[in-house]
Amino acid sequence: MTDHALRLLRQHAHLAELAAFPFDFDLRRAQHGEAVRLASGGPLRPVAGDDTGGTYFVCADGSVLYADSEGSAGIIGSSVDEALELLIGLPGWRDHLDLSPSDGPEKILAVVTETEDEFREDYGLDEARPRLRAALGLSERSPVELIGMLHAALLRTEPDFLLLNEGEGGAYALLDRHPRPPLWEPVLAQGRADLAALRAGDRTVWDTVAGDPVRRRLALRAAQFDRADGDLELLRHLLRRETESSMTDELRLAAVLVGLQGHTEDLPLLHEVRETDFDTACGLSELPGPDADAAALREWALALDDCFFGTDLSDEPSDTWTDLAMDQGLTELARVTLIRALDEIEMDQGRLRRPDAKKALDTSPLSWLARDFERLGDLPQALRAQRLYAALQDTAWDRVSARLTQARLERETGELAQAKRTLAALRDILATPADDSLRHWQGVNLGRFIAEEHYALTRALADADLPEEARATLAAADAILGELSGAAATAARKLAEEVTERVRDPRDLG
Repeated sequence: MTDHALRLLRQHAHLAELAAFPFDFDLRRAQHGEAVRLASGGPLRPVAGDDTGGTYFVCADGSVLYADSEGSAGIIGSSVDEALELLIGLPGWRDHLDLSPSDGPEKILAVVTETEDEFREDYGLDEARPRLRAALGLSERSPVELIGMLHAALLRTEPDFLLLNEGEGGAYALLDRHPRPPLWEPVLAQGRADLAALRAGDRTVWDTVAGDPVRRRLALRAAQFDRADGDLELLRHLLRRETESSMTDELRLAAVLVGLQGHTEDLPLLHEVRETDFDTACGLSELPGPDADAAALREWALALDDCFFGTDLSDEPSDTWTDLAMDQGLTELARVTLIRALDEIEMDQGRLRRPDAKKALDTSPLSWLARDFERLGDLPQALRAQRLYAALQDTAWDRVSARLTQARLERETGELAQAKRTLAALRDILATPADDSLRHWQGVNLGRFIAEEHYALTRALADADLPEEARATLAAADAILGELSGAAATAARKLAEEVTERVRDPRDLG
């Protein structure tokens, strides 16, 4: 569809007034009130608003995203024309967000009629609706059809149209409460298709799937949740090829799936796999010996299966699916899941409590989130996760390490002044650590990395034409370098020389 109707509203004031009242699509209210952006990075153009503080945005593909003033947002049409058909045909649409075609025509019509009867006479709907429809050239659709269109549009909100608060980075909630497919469904779709093709026995397919690291991993994950006695030969084939990736979770999974069959003739293969390299030797260290019987092999496999795998999709950690989503290029699907996870932790840090020690926090999920966001190239979200991670660290070593990563991310996102403050806070911890965890920092890689980040920030400040800040940071970097010893000092010195020459060149400093 097109946005023909929007152009007409902009050209004819009387039509714009009619759209604003009674249909609450007001071109004069196009300012949302807070800076927002799409998580996917696509363009977002506000075109109208309503009297509740909500805003209608047009996205790159023409879809209309509605954001209310309470922190919820969702796609309501594939174009402005379609959105206007909804607003004119269902002026009470915000009360119908949770209706769907599955409710049936009878219920839909009853609910819509009840809503419209409440304000039909006061708002003059019966006169205004046909006038505006005709003037804009819009179709007349039944409430049942409009609810179907709205339902389909809302379900497209994620992953491509997730709205974020620009300042804080948190996500808007969904407008509706319709159920969505679990993450594993789209992520595992390729693996399930490949597993079915592998079971068909075409050796060309076997080589194609096994030769692709991502498809191989997905096929093994599909086999984890759909186990069949006839899979042994294909599992052996996938296991042999997975050694090309060294010690992955899927290598252990393949070994477990083979071991569960309880065939002692597989022990030589499993031992060969274990001896692929140091990591596989460690990862499969508890494998029973070459002379073990079937019971011992099966017992080993069952123990690992119970600890790491199983057959319940809902028990699988979400990072399994986000990692596999990223591997397949399902970037926005992974991003939405990670942002929602970070939002939940930010709102309730109790989610980090250790089950075995209620007063202690396990902050590793925040570190993993920062890592995954970096992998996606989403440095603002990585920084958001890293800042919270740094704020929750206990030991001096962990506080310094976390702030070191935080400063790097701030530098890489262009927040140079904040990076400078973060490094100053880091130096304060070095000066008064409050525990003995940093007693050897000068002679290990941590000291080297601290010095190198100071020099990297010095160079960034100089490149940003901030000579005074660059000189101050250089002085701090040189002081840290002076405290380093051994290999740490040697490794940092080359960068120090390069940056010093850059910063102290009067032609560059003006």
